[in-house]
Amino acid sequence: MRTRKRRMMNQINVVPYIDVTLVLLVIFMVTAPMTNPGVVDLPKVGQALKQVAAPIIVTVKKDGLAEIDGKKFQRDALLFEIKKQLNTKDSANNPRSVVVAADEKTPYGKVIEVMDLLKQAKVDKVGLLFKPVS
Repeated sequence: MRTRKRRMMNQINVVPYIDVTLVLLVIFMVTAPMTNPGVVDLPKVGQALKQVAAPIIVTVKKDGLAEIDGKKFQRDALLFEIKKQLNTKDSANNPRSVVVAADEKTPYGKVIEVMDLLKQAKVDKVGLLFKPVS
């Protein structure tokens, strides 16, 4: 009995790849209508842009004192000053944001104390600013 040698196949079988591709296509076709597209509010023609008020910058020093516009404040006075600046007549229509600035020498706890005061003053928009030591 003679054994026949099998010849090597020199073509790639692409049928499994086509099967996987069709399954993925069906999955995407089924799930595509379920996704919620993002809505973009475009400005209307002739609509004036609102000018956003400049943020209040609270600079925290390494000794724990906070500064607004060059004036130094203790903890209780800082809360009063922030509330006073937030309650100006312009801020009723256009709420102002607050930026907390500190350098790398300022203890992290002092920055958190100021952020806690901002939370007590019901400030919604708070940003952080890093000031390198000069």
